[in-house]
Amino acid sequence: MIHSILKDKPTKLFLGITAFFVANALIAECIGGKIFSLEKVFGMAPSNFTLFGVSNLSFNLTCGVLLWPLEFVITDIVNEYFGPKAVRRISYTAVALISYAFIMFYVAMNVAPAQFWVESKTADGIPSMQLAFESIFGQGMWIILGSLIAFLVSQFIDVYVFHRIKKMTGDKMIWLRATGSTLVSQLVDSFVVLFIAFKIGNGWSWSTVLAVCVVNYIYKFTMAIILTPLIAFIQGRIENYVGHDLAKKMKLQAMGLENEV
Repeated sequence: MIHSILKDKPTKLFLGITAFFVANALIAECIGGKIFSLEKVFGMAPSNFTLFGVSNLSFNLTCGVLLWPLEFVITDIVNEYFGPKAVRRISYTAVALISYAFIMFYVAMNVAPAQFWVESKTADGIPSMQLAFESIFGQGMWIILGSLIAFLVSQFIDVYVFHRIKKMTGDKMIWLRATGSTLVSQLVDSFVVLFIAFKIGNGWSWSTVLAVCVVNYIYKFTMAIILTPLIAFIQGRIENYVGHDLAKKMKLQAMGLENEV
């Protein structure tokens, strides 16, 4: 029985996508503590613009945004071929495993360190490896809570918008429903995480939350457009892997149209 399940191409495809989705989500959370300058990446000076009365704004972004746009592409692919229930399943799985990972990070930060390890990088300018370890893995609880709630809310909105557009476009124009749903869900994601983590958790003003939200969304909006060709590429690879007829059957089942298969 297990052998036959593992030979089933849609099953193998779903398992592979789920593993990649969860791995990306966990990596994004782990690297999210680093803030990088998008302008400096391209050799440009910081923008230093003003928005909602907040001055000296630049495209300083968490490294987590390097992977989150890809997560929404994966969400749309799962939505297209496996349906909303599958998206909810991989979303809950990701949140559960991220939560488990942060529990283990907390345990690792609080076990007694070996003294030789604490001082092992002193010659390299790191006086305490314990403090360095804590600074990498010790994200604030409000940030963790905000990112997890924003992730779930934006995922469900992505599913809803995707299927609303699909009902209007049918099997055509996957780029429209994928990009459109991502643009809406990424806006919600940007606002919710900042509201919970920094408005509630750190007392930011509304103007600061909105200004930083717009800066983040400009990046995410741009990435959603840039990644649009990737959706068509992945769709083509999936259809080559499972076959055109089976791919069509999967899409109909994803929309709850099993009787039309």
